[in-house]
Amino acid sequence: MAASAKIQGPEKLGPDEDWTFVLPRRGKKNRTSHRFVIPRREKEMQQWTPVDLETDPEKESKLMQKMQICIQKLANSEFCHSFLNQMEEPDMLNKFLKVLGSEKMMQMVIYGIGSIESFEPPRLQLSLAILMKRKFDWIGEIEVFDPIISLTESKVLTSLGCTVLSVNEQGRRQALKPTLFFMPHCEAELYDNLLESNWGVDQLNRLIVFGNSFGAYEQHVSICKSSDVADSRKHILAVRSFTEELRVNTFSDDTFRGFNGSSWHFFSPGIGEPLHLINSD
Repeated sequence: MAASAKIQGPEKLGPDEDWTFVLPRRGKKNRTSHRFVIPRREKEMQQWTPVDLETDPEKESKLMQKMQICIQKLANSEFCHSFLNQMEEPDMLNKFLKVLGSEKMMQMVIYGIGSIESFEPPRLQLSLAILMKRKFDWIGEIEVFDPIISLTESKVLTSLGCTVLSVNEQGRRQALKPTLFFMPHCEAELYDNLLESNWGVDQLNRLIVFGNSFGAYEQHVSICKSSDVADSRKHILAVRSFTEELRVNTFSDDTFRGFNGSSWHFFSPGIGEPLHLINSD
């Protein structure tokens, strides 16, 4: 998808039944956020608007204050310093510059952010994306989508300089220009949809994925030995042969819940080489 529409207003509701919501585990309060999977491999992109139709300045102000506190908290954390320093290391920076090529800016697309109003991990994740943009002048526009975003959250996201998509892309954005897909703690199906939509040498060379470890997915498939699981991750498995994965350091603090198990993924398929999927039979 070359361009995506911004939210224009609550005209009609999108069909929520295409998404399965994963509620937080019981035990620790706010341990994690709502996450979604895509149970059907539908390729049609659907118009979307927030489920709720009302907001008010007080709610928006409270959420903005929460976000500002979270951004400052994360900026002072050991995790954030380590994360941004890793991005500035010469070898790592060269990987970003290679994807940028002759372009000056790299777009960021955030899928599956969850509810920044209800949960701390999504606020931490959004805060990191905002701090990355502030730190690096080559990071351009930030686009955000999650089917559970409320109207209040949409207003605050816009105020923070993000664009909330009005189209449910189901993770199928084509990288027609250098694009960083920021997807911590998304479901495997969403990563697989993204790879499927960019299953070509040129497209893969234009994208970077920050999210769950693809190596961990590969290990899980080898252990569970399920053809259904392997099929739902077939592009993740196939891309591993030309993926450089760099894990990020997490620490035993409040940021751990937002970024544990996360990695950078850079792709380098050979020019002229066919891209093969792995047979799960």
